[in-house]
Amino acid sequence: PWKLFEWWFHFDAYAPEVFDKAGTLAGASGFLGCAAAIAGSLLRARQRGSVTTYGSSRWATTHEVETAGLLRPAGVFLGRLNDRYLRHDGPEHVMAFAPTRSGKGVGLVVPTLLSWTGSAIIHDIKGENWQLTSGWRSKFSYCLLFNPTDPRSARYNPLLEVRKGPDEIRDVQNIADILVDPEGALERRNHWEKTSHSLLVGAILHVLYAEEDKTLARVATFLSDPQRSFAATLRRMMTTNHLGTGHNPQVHPVVASAARELLNKSENERSGVLSTAMSFLGLYRDPTVAAATSSCDWRIADLVDGERPLSLYLVVPPSDISRTKPLVRLILNQIGRRLTERLEGDPKKSRKHQLLMMLDEFPALGRLDFFETALAFMAGYGIRSYLIAQSLNQVSKAYGENNAILDNCHVRIAFSSNDERTAKRISDALGTATELRSMRNYAGHRLAPWLSHVMVSRQETARPLLT
Repeated sequence: PWKLFEWWFHFDAYAPEVFDKAGTLAGASGFLGCAAAIAGSLLRARQRGSVTTYGSSRWATTHEVETAGLLRPAGVFLGRLNDRYLRHDGPEHVMAFAPTRSGKGVGLVVPTLLSWTGSAIIHDIKGENWQLTSGWRSKFSYCLLFNPTDPRSARYNPLLEVRKGPDEIRDVQNIADILVDPEGALERRNHWEKTSHSLLVGAILHVLYAEEDKTLARVATFLSDPQRSFAATLRRMMTTNHLGTGHNPQVHPVVASAARELLNKSENERSGVLSTAMSFLGLYRDPTVAAATSSCDWRIADLVDGERPLSLYLVVPPSDISRTKPLVRLILNQIGRRLTERLEGDPKKSRKHQLLMMLDEFPALGRLDFFETALAFMAGYGIRSYLIAQSLNQVSKAYGENNAILDNCHVRIAFSSNDERTAKRISDALGTATELRSMRNYAGHRLAPWLSHVMVSRQETARPLLT
């Protein structure tokens, strides 16, 4: 075949059209061969990407991320894709798993607080977010630091949020529910917790109607007054004028019923009920905590209907987390119940401000039953939750294995996890991809300069998208 070039050199001048035609055919054949090879490679690559026998999970493209609305210049921060920030501006709740010192504060919390222009409740255990973001947020919102262990703290009195009238029993019972379950770990109340709950409801109502100091600290001192016996305290509850006038005194029926219920018990049982109730009120004997709950510098309605947005930082030193947990739980429970109480029209349009609940280390608060169920409908009231935990074990320890926290958080963020269970849960959630694996077999004589046969086989296998 190499004679072709010799003939071309010698006879091209005599028959140029023959050699031109032959060259054209040869060039076209070579081009078509290369095109066919490229097309075959592209087809195999496309087939490899479209195989879904064992699963179709894959990473989203930039176009798909943009279509999902995660590249908009508004909303809470989720992360970064190349040189653009990932942000979520929808009503869905966000859940982040990030180990300690993994950068979740500077990467997620701080940027979100610096860009969120509505009201916010920030659970800030170490006080870092207050130091980094309160200066900027004070330019457009009222910034309050609630630290019940600091005499300079903003004040909040849970009893002043009780609405006298048809709603008072419900409000007081909700307060008592949190008081008798300070850790959020009760699956079922025992006899002493049930009876102490009834006593606390009656005592709180009595203090609201008959005492000048309407605080939980006063409830504690009223029940444990050293100048009278507990039986005398109960009789005082039954004879005090709560609802009537000076000429027509009237005792509150719930207060009288709670007092009579305990007076009908034996002295030993009454003593057990009182000691149980006082164990739940021990926190408010602390003068600093009593001062922090003596009045209200803000009200729940200010979060959504105030003149300006409200930024409430719940800061508790790590050394006092366990001791003050009941009070922080009580505040969050009252806020959640009050703001999701009535649905009149569209709350997101009727309320002045949207509310973001930025709860870093939220499992440290213990189980909040109302919060777990409220996540399903909280977004409809203009309230968004941004929950951050170190691992799935934290959430399971606080809310149990079969909890609805993750189910109601449509946007999930996962940092590199040190916990095997969390890592497996994340991998399972991402799903499985189908992979084409090629196997090559070479055959030929061992002394041959090259192998004469090459066989390639492809096999579909399953592979987790993230390992």
